[in-house]
Amino acid sequence: MAHFTSDTYQLKRHILNFSAKVSKKLHKPERKFTADMTYGILASQSCLLTDIADQLHEPSRKINVVDRLSRHLANGVPNDALSAFLSLVKRWCPNHPVVHIDDSDVVKPDGFRFESIGLVRDGSESTSRKNVFKKGYHVTEATVLTNNNHPVSIFSEIHSSAEKDFTSINDVTFSAMERAQKVFGSATFVMDRGYDDNKMFLKLDLMKQKYVIRLTSKRKLLYHNKWTPATELRNRRKGKVKLPLLYRGKQHEAYLSHVKVQITASRKDIYLVLVYGITEHPMMLATNMEIRSKEDVISVAKMYFSRWKIEEYFRCKKQVFRFEDFRVRKLRAINALNFYITLCMAFLAHMSMKPETNALKVSIIKKADPVKKKVYFCYYRLAKGISGILSYAKQGVRLWFRTKRPAYRQLCLKLAV
Repeated sequence: MAHFTSDTYQLKRHILNFSAKVSKKLHKPERKFTADMTYGILASQSCLLTDIADQLHEPSRKINVVDRLSRHLANGVPNDALSAFLSLVKRWCPNHPVVHIDDSDVVKPDGFRFESIGLVRDGSESTSRKNVFKKGYHVTEATVLTNNNHPVSIFSEIHSSAEKDFTSINDVTFSAMERAQKVFGSATFVMDRGYDDNKMFLKLDLMKQKYVIRLTSKRKLLYHNKWTPATELRNRRKGKVKLPLLYRGKQHEAYLSHVKVQITASRKDIYLVLVYGITEHPMMLATNMEIRSKEDVISVAKMYFSRWKIEEYFRCKKQVFRFEDFRVRKLRAINALNFYITLCMAFLAHMSMKPETNALKVSIIKKADPVKKKVYFCYYRLAKGISGILSYAKQGVRLWFRTKRPAYRQLCLKLAV
C-alpha cells in the first residue's frame, strides 16, 4: 500500500504541475477548476460531472460541487489557458510538424434539450452503401504529431448546422488550418478524401502550406495538357517502389508510383502518388511536396498513413473518457468540457514522452496490466494505469490549493494607571 501511496502522490504532483502550466495566468478559482477537471477526468475516466465530483472527495455536498463545476464550464474556455496550452504543445513538436485534420461526430439520439442539436451521420453505424443519421453534433479536430509520433489536438470544435451563426463546415476547417499556421508557421496538412475540394487546395496554396490529400474517384487532373480522370491515371500505372508500412496497427506491404500533374483548382504542378496493395482500389494522394527520389515518394506515403492515429485518437477519446455521455446542454459549456478532455489526452501524450525507464511510467503501465508488451498507440494503457493508481487516493486536489493566511498579531494597549 505504501508503494501505491508514493505513486499516487507523484502522479498527483505531475497532474497538478501540468495543469499549472496551462492555467498559470488565470485567477486562483480558475486554476483550481482546471486542476479539478484534469484530475477528476483522469481519475474517473469519465466526462460526467457527478463522476468527476466523486473523485475530488470534497467536504461539500456533491450537488454543490457539481453546481460549481457547471458554472465554470458555462464561462467557456479562457483565452489565456488556450494560449498556454498551444505554447506547451509547440515545445513537444518538430519545427515543421505533420497536422492531421478530420471530422467526427458526437451522437445524442435521445437528446432533446441540448442547444442547437442537429442531424449527423453516425460513423459507427453507417456503411459505404447506407448512411445512418441521428441527432448529434459535428466535431472538427486538428491533431499534430509530437516528436515521438503521438497525436495531440491543437483544435477541437463541436459545432452544429442548427446554430444561428453557422456558415459551413469548410469555414470551421479553415479556422483549424489557420490556428496550426499561427502556432507553427509552416506545417504539412494531411487529410482524407472528404477534403478533396477545390476550396481546400486554393486555401492551402494561399497559406503557402504543404499538403497530402487523398483524392476521390471523381477528381480530374491535367496531364499532358488534357483533362484526365485520376482513376484512368491510376489504372495505367503499376507500383514500382516497395514499402512495408504500419497502417491501423497492422503491418502491410505497399507498392508506390507517382506522376506529375496539375490540379483543377490552381493549375499548379503537383504530384499524384499512387499506393497499391492496401485497399481494394489503389489510393490516389495529391501533394505539392517536391518529389525527386524514391525516398520522397516513401515519405509522402508514410505521412498519409500516419493519419490512422487521429482515428485512434477519436476512438480513445470516446471510449476512455466516455465523450458521448456528457450531460451539459449549452454548446459553449460542451466545448469547454471538450477542452478539458483534450487536456487529459495531452497529459497522456506528456507521459508517453517520458523514458521507458521512468519509475512513474513503469508503475502506470504495470498497474494497467497490458496484454501486449509493446503497442504503437499507448494512450489506452496509460489512461487505465493512471485511473488505477488514483483510485487509492483518499483526497482530491483540494489540499494543494489551501489558502495561506497571515499570522494574526494581537493588539497590545498600554493602559494608563
